[in-house]
Amino acid sequence: MLNLLKQRLPKSKVIGATLFMAIQVMTTLYLPTLTSNIVNNGVAKGDVHYIWTVGIQMMVFSLISVAAAAFNVYFSAKGSQKLGQRLRSDVYRKVINYSHDEMKQIGTSSLVTRTTNDIMQIQNVTLMFLRMMLMAPLMLIGASILAYRRSATLTMIFIVVLPLIAVIMALVIRFAGPLFFAMQKKTDRVNQVFREGLTGVRVIRAFRQDELEQQRFDEVNQDYTHNAIKVYNITGLMMPLMTLIMSATNVVITYWGSHLIAFQATQVGNMIAFITYAAQILMSFTMLSMVFVMVPRAQASAKRLNQVLNMTTPIADAKDPQALNEPAALEFDHVAFRYADAQKDALEGVNFKLHAGQTLAIIGGTGSGKSTLINLIPRFYDATQGEVKVDGVDVRNTTLQAIHQAVSFVPQKANLFEGTLRANMQFGDAKATDEQIWHAIEIAQASDFVKELDGQLDAHVEQGGANFSGGQRQRLAIARALVKQASIYVFDDSFSALDFKTDAKLRAALKADQEIQKRIVVIVGQRVSTIADADLILVLDKGKVVGQGTHQELLATNKVYQSIVNSQIRESKEGDQNA
Repeated sequence: MLNLLKQRLPKSKVIGATLFMAIQVMTTLYLPTLTSNIVNNGVAKGDVHYIWTVGIQMMVFSLISVAAAAFNVYFSAKGSQKLGQRLRSDVYRKVINYSHDEMKQIGTSSLVTRTTNDIMQIQNVTLMFLRMMLMAPLMLIGASILAYRRSATLTMIFIVVLPLIAVIMALVIRFAGPLFFAMQKKTDRVNQVFREGLTGVRVIRAFRQDELEQQRFDEVNQDYTHNAIKVYNITGLMMPLMTLIMSATNVVITYWGSHLIAFQATQVGNMIAFITYAAQILMSFTMLSMVFVMVPRAQASAKRLNQVLNMTTPIADAKDPQALNEPAALEFDHVAFRYADAQKDALEGVNFKLHAGQTLAIIGGTGSGKSTLINLIPRFYDATQGEVKVDGVDVRNTTLQAIHQAVSFVPQKANLFEGTLRANMQFGDAKATDEQIWHAIEIAQASDFVKELDGQLDAHVEQGGANFSGGQRQRLAIARALVKQASIYVFDDSFSALDFKTDAKLRAALKADQEIQKRIVVIVGQRVSTIADADLILVLDKGKVVGQGTHQELLATNKVYQSIVNSQIRESKEGDQNA
């Protein structure tokens, strides 16, 4: 946790909090001495003037103490909140550059918990540290010295009391620490089940699994609750035990001190001051105990955040990056790829080369490696063998920014972001004009429904594009990709939600556009009609290229392609007969 604080906690805020805390402690410690002086020198002697003089001093010191405490709270709050802000930014910046493997390793639900709950735990402990952790040792040392000066004999009480408090604190930390760590993991699990329930609510209702999902959530919720009850029962014992010890200590001090006063071994004012200092000493230990109870949970959170921040990804910029060349080009040279912990390659021996103006189509059965292949182009993964070249440069020998600028990608699942339609369209090019946006929308065959929206480009888009149909989201995602000026446009089965007529119009518009004619288009498709006019078609089967060529060449020579075509023709005829 210290590494997280050292790099991100503002030093100016720490200095400010420490300075004003020192002032607060000094003024607080001086007040019992003034009280003792009033009793010994004012009340005992009947000196009213002395009482007024010292009383005014007490008021001034009290006001200084309050002001110092207020400034300490201000600097502590600013420091802890700034720490949280920097941590969230660093975690988000790190996660946004993760490859698919790192994302799978930690999990989306856990990342959400770490970015919110875990950072909140560290913020809270930091605030307590700048308030209580600074105050407690200063107060403890100062009060101990001043208490000893008032009565060395009564100070012997703390030889028994303080070790007892230390043992209680150690036991609480010993048993509570592992439970706090488990609580963070159980929070991940609650978030995961809750998130799955929200995103899959339609499936749950369609299959009438409401009760089963409710039972599933209740199980993880109860597991979290039982863990929380156990850990807070342990930490909850701290305050009652501390109060009991403080009360017992005051009784012993009063009893012993009364005997000392009776034998004139000490004065009444000293006795009053000693009781106050004793309370401050015990209160210091109480504050320390509260901090140390929270530290195990914050330490668990810090470990989880360090796991995110220290995780390295193999998908990184080259040390001596090369600039991409013109014109557009895409080449796979003996490429193979294997997922982490997999026993066999997902892709094997992929070879092809494309130039500007050409269209590549990829077809194959489910699990044949189509999406895996195109994920290598924008370097979502790195090939385990061979080279993937974009514009003549191996993608591993340049920067991620250069690759992502050169490749415009439309994933299988069309995802839109909450905001305006214009903001979504400018996601690929922040400087895109309305004219460019409308041009892309027209190519994507989305202009008909966009023009009917209230505000058109200023129309509101809900999270995930929930206020659009599947086909509309897909066309808008395609338009967003076309707004970006790229060398290669990749469509990962992005026409699947379109009807045949819209599909044909979109492909014709892509082929007719003068700018796209200078680029490379890669299309993953399930329908033969979508890919038939491509310059090069790759037929994949179990991760291997079992055929490549034009539609007519493959139709004449490739059995796998023939079977795909025949099956779709048969399905079409059966559909016509049923209709």
